[in-house]
Amino acid sequence: MNQITPPSKIEIIPQGAPFSEAQRSWLNGFLAGALGLDGSTPLAPEQNAAMLAPAGDGDDGEAPWHDQTLPIAERMKLAEGRPLRRRMMAAMAQQDCGQCGYNCHDYSEAIASKSEARLNLCVPGGKETARMLKTLYEELDKAPAPAAKPTASQAAPAAVSVVVNEPGRSRDNPVEATFLSRRLLNKKGSEKETWHIEFDLEGCGLDYVVGDSFGIFAKNDLGLVDQIIALLGASHTTKVNGKTLRDCLIEDVSLAPAPDKLFELISFITGGAQREKARALAQGEDPDGDAATLDVMAALQKFSGVRPHPEAFVEALEPLQPRLYSISSSHNATPGRLSLTVDCVRYVINKRKRLGLASTFLAERINPGDKLKVYVQKAHGFALPSDPKTPIIMVGPGTGVAPFRAFLLDRKATGAPGKNWLFFGHQRSDCDFFYSDELNAMKTAGLLTRLSLAWSRDGAKKFYVQDRMREVGRELWTWLAEGAHLYICGDAKRMAKDVERALVDIIAQFGARSTDEAIAFVADLKKKGRFQQDVY
Repeated sequence: MNQITPPSKIEIIPQGAPFSEAQRSWLNGFLAGALGLDGSTPLAPEQNAAMLAPAGDGDDGEAPWHDQTLPIAERMKLAEGRPLRRRMMAAMAQQDCGQCGYNCHDYSEAIASKSEARLNLCVPGGKETARMLKTLYEELDKAPAPAAKPTASQAAPAAVSVVVNEPGRSRDNPVEATFLSRRLLNKKGSEKETWHIEFDLEGCGLDYVVGDSFGIFAKNDLGLVDQIIALLGASHTTKVNGKTLRDCLIEDVSLAPAPDKLFELISFITGGAQREKARALAQGEDPDGDAATLDVMAALQKFSGVRPHPEAFVEALEPLQPRLYSISSSHNATPGRLSLTVDCVRYVINKRKRLGLASTFLAERINPGDKLKVYVQKAHGFALPSDPKTPIIMVGPGTGVAPFRAFLLDRKATGAPGKNWLFFGHQRSDCDFFYSDELNAMKTAGLLTRLSLAWSRDGAKKFYVQDRMREVGRELWTWLAEGAHLYICGDAKRMAKDVERALVDIIAQFGARSTDEAIAFVADLKKKGRFQQDVY
């Protein structure tokens, strides 16, 4: 028998491609067969690149819209002319918060590749993002689908499925934890209501690392639910989806901003001017100037007398989404325990008190010993330095102090020798200094090398953390020059921008650089992972 000499190994898919060895081998074989290659003529690198590039995709990989402070209209403007999947990314809230189960880039890739059908998972983006994604998805259906760049989830399905399917590691597979206690952090005279919340994780076996977030599946307020049922003219025991209407409204659907589908439903069962008004609202218009204030109950009140069938009503509502909070404890310091630092949201619109879903659930509607569905969301680029000797600078006013309390407790538990500097601020020093006893004790013990405080309501002039940073700019620059990592947690729209602006000014002044050079220095810190943000 003649011996058949096997062809030399085909290398169409390069070693650095995001595939396992088995996947590379299969793809190499498949492409070789499809292209009629025998391995005798190797492909040039540019031929490889041409075959692997998505058809018709002129994207350069940049995402100038990836800035949570930009309004959606500006983000979409920056994404004009880009491939559809990139415009989908621009529609996201740009927080990489993980509430959708992805980061912004991967959520858009999953929708564009049709591996994710849910268009309403971006909680921070709200109705604006959902509407834009719906429009873009309709465009996707009309156009021939280009080959999408492989996401991490597509490139390594085995590795991702382990993470996603492991109980308590994603919104789609939560576990039950036990609520332990709540403690008010503000003292008398404060205008705020902030709680320290404790959970027991022993029963569910969850652990976490500092920088991670905790997902909470809260329940709607019973009083609000019963008012909505009364407006429907229904019985709370009416069966919907295998449970009572009351239980369904408490546990399964969002009663926050009224969705477009609810206005569509109302337009079908009413007439005249009301129908036209409901249609306009369903299309994102604002005929009466009140669209931003219309939650589900306000929508029913606006169209009083219109009583949708309970089942149709529930189907028109959005699913109840989990809420994410920065973890303010360390598993290394207190194994089996987890804490959050939560601002309670309460406000009044048209003489009616509105309640933040998860914050008031944790502050008043859950009792010690109760179980609730939770999960740990891994951080996207927000973690302590790998070298425990590295100094860290933490800027966390208000509840932004949460992950930095965790950082400090973790460094204490692990004996990390790196220096620690915390900037904390709030309204009033006598009633809004969260964890004051703990932080002062850490400073006395030497764990907290520096503690810089800023109070915006103690004096005649408002004074913020960025003002304090400027006051100690020389020392802050010295820490950065020594290799310190800098972290910001808190409000994205104002605080984070003001802090970064102060940082640029400090680097320019004390680092002897021009403004452009200082901006480039900050960009380099971000690129190297030395400047990390958890902002919302």
